[in-house]
Amino acid sequence: MLTKRQLVILKEIIRLYTENGQPVGSKKLLIQLPMHVSSATVRNEMAHLEELGLIEKTHLSSGRVPSTKGYRYYLDHLVEPSSVDANDLAVIEASFNQSYLQIDQIIAQSAKILSSLTSYTAISLGPELRDTRLTGFRLVPLGDHQVIAILVTDSGTVENQIFNVPRELDSDSLEKAIHIINDQLVGLPLTEVIKKLHSDIPQLLAHYMITPTGFLNIFGNVLKKAARERFYVDGKMNLINPATVKNVDQLKSLYALIDQDADLAKLIGVPDQAIEVRLGDELTTSNLLRNFSLITATYDVGEHGKGTIALLGPTSMPYSRMIGLLDVFREELAKKITDYYAHRGEE
Repeated sequence: MLTKRQLVILKEIIRLYTENGQPVGSKKLLIQLPMHVSSATVRNEMAHLEELGLIEKTHLSSGRVPSTKGYRYYLDHLVEPSSVDANDLAVIEASFNQSYLQIDQIIAQSAKILSSLTSYTAISLGPELRDTRLTGFRLVPLGDHQVIAILVTDSGTVENQIFNVPRELDSDSLEKAIHIINDQLVGLPLTEVIKKLHSDIPQLLAHYMITPTGFLNIFGNVLKKAARERFYVDGKMNLINPATVKNVDQLKSLYALIDQDADLAKLIGVPDQAIEVRLGDELTTSNLLRNFSLITATYDVGEHGKGTIALLGPTSMPYSRMIGLLDVFREELAKKITDYYAHRGEE
C-alpha cells in the first residue's frame, strides 16, 4: 500500500517520463511536485518505489524510469484521461464529416486519422458481422474461361474476385446456379449463408450440374472475403522506434504480425472494458511485444454490433492523453457509422 505522497511521486515520474522520454532525477522531480517536500524525502521515497519494483535505474543516467509493474499500477489506480486538444477534435470531426460510400472506407479512415494524431500504429476493426446480410451475387464473363464474381452485402461491402471457370461449367449452368443463390440466400445473414452453402445449396445445384464443386468454390471464396473480420492498420512505419524495436528481425516479425488478420484478432481479443490497456508480457508470451503497450477501445453501433479501435505503441506512451483521445474518438466513430446506416436506410 502506497502513501499519498508516494502515489503523487510515482504519478509525477510517469508523467514526466512519458512526456519527454528522459529519466527523472530527484532534482527535477522536486521542482515539479505539487507539494513542498525536502530533497532528502524525495530521494527516500524514490528509493522505496524502486524497492517495490515500480521504478528502476537506467544504465545511461542517474535518473529513474517507470518499470512495467509501475505502469501497471499507474494504469490500474492513478491514470486520469486528459481532455482532448481542440485541434485534435477539429481534425476528427472534419475527417468524419466527409461522405463515404462503404462502411469499410470509414473503418480504414479511422485508422488513418488515429495514427496521424498519435504517431503510433493504429488498428481498426468494424462492427461485428452477425447482422450483415447478403443482398446480391452475380458473375460477369471476362472471356477465356474467366469470370469476375461480385458479392454485395447490406453494409455496403462489395467483394469481387476473378476466377478461372472449370470447363465443365457452361453458361446455362452458371446462370441457373446464380439464380438459385439469389433466390435462396439473398436477405440472409452471412453466417446463415455460410451454413446453407454446406447443407442445402449443394443439393439444389446438383439438379443442374454434374459436379457443383467448381461453382461452390467460386461463391464460397468470395463469401469468405466478405465474412472475414477486417482489420485496417495504419502507421506501420511508427513501429520503427529504438525504444521498442532492437533489430531488423524483430521489425520483420512485427510487420508479419500486423499483416495477418488472424494474428491481430488473437492479439486484440475481446476487450472486457470500454477502454483497456495491456502491456509487455500481457500481450504475448514471446518477447516480441515486450516493450509495447496496446490500448483498445470498443464502440457500440446498436443493432449493427460493436467495433474496436486500438493503438500499438511503446510502454512509455502518454497514457492520459491517449486514453482521453481514444474515448472521444470511439464516440465520434460510432456516431459516424450510425449516421451511415441511417442514411442507407433512407435510400
